[in-house]
This record gives sequence, structure tokens and C-alpha cells, in this order.
Amino acid sequence: MSHEEDEMGEGHSLAAWTGVIIALVGIAIGTVAFFFDVQWLVWAAAGVTLIGFLAGFILSRLGYGVRGAKTLQKEH
Repeated sequence: MSHEEDEMGEGHSLAAWTGVIIALVGIAIGTVAFFFDVQWLVWAAAGVTLIGFLAGFILSRLGYGVRGAKTLQKEH
């Protein structure tokens, strides 16, 4: 039995990918800095991580999120 469902989306959008990639770079830098005990770089990496999440949110509000005005919709 098949029925059509309204998919919520899985975050496959420019906003989601941009936010996650920036956050992952910040986490990776922070991990290495923590290992080598470079405290200022740990805090800078935490800031980069927060900027990544903020960038994803802003891009989503600008229409680049799932079902945003500026994203291409896939036809299934």
C-alpha cells in the first residue's frame, strides 16, 4: 500500500550543510588545541563552532533551508 507523505526533510539544504561543515571545522580545531593545551585556540574554536550554527540559522531564515524560497525542490 502506498500513500504520499509530506516529508519533513532531512536537512539536505545549503543552510544545513554550511552550518554543519563550519561547526565540524571548529570542533576539529578545538580538539587538537585541547590536546596540545592551547587554551586561547580552544575558545576561538568554540567561537567558530557557534558561528557555524549561527550561519546555518541565518541562511535558513534567508530562504536557503529545507523548503526555503531559494532552494530547488526535488521531484520524486
